Amino acid sequence: MNGLIKFLIDKGILKTPRIVDAFRKVDRIDFVPEKLKNLAYADEALPIGFGQTISQPYTVAFMLELLEPKNGDQILDIGSGSEWQSALLAEIAGDSGRVYSIEINPDVFDIGKKNISKYPALSKRIKTYCQNANNGLPKIAESVGGFDKIIAAAEVKEVPPSWREQLKINGKLVYPKGHSIFLEIKKSNVDFEITQFPGFVFVPFVDN
Repeated sequence: MNGLIKFLIDKGILKTPRIVDAFRKVDRIDFVPEKLKNLAYADEALPIGFGQTISQPYTVAFMLELLEPKNGDQILDIGSGSEWQSALLAEIAGDSGRVYSIEINPDVFDIGKKNISKYPALSKRIKTYCQNANNGLPKIAESVGGFDKIIAAAEVKEVPPSWREQLKINGKLVYPKGHSIFLEIKKSNVDFEITQFPGFVFVPFVDN
């Protein structure tokens, strides 16, 4: 894992100390299928079954650096799959933070739950939901006063309105669309600062 982390740091992708520390503490090998353990530290997406993948480390690091998760954040993680990204976010968010992860495929959901159980302290900070993510989590969003951060790991055709609605003012939304990664910062209920970063490939967002 240290070799992979050094590679990402040398590439200038992994920069923030708290995110680097999370990569060191949450080992990717615990989130890949048994038959692919030998590829756990390769900088490539790997199949986890049922047409889903665990994202390329480069892409995860890139998106987390855009998201800038902080201690105490309330984070919505959409398309959580293997739960590696959720675990990284939970490590960064700390004891006072929470990650709410949504995975629509029940088989993939079960894989993710099993993976995260290897990290008991982090699993207490992650609430998992097996459901469609189109509507976000309105009751949770209301109870926490809006999410600080929202991140999606599957390519959308259009961003569901609920994601923007459930984001706090000055909150950040990171998602893939049209072979690009987008960062949106919510400036007001109707105003979003949007930045596009092209050159990425993701599995499609599934909503049924």
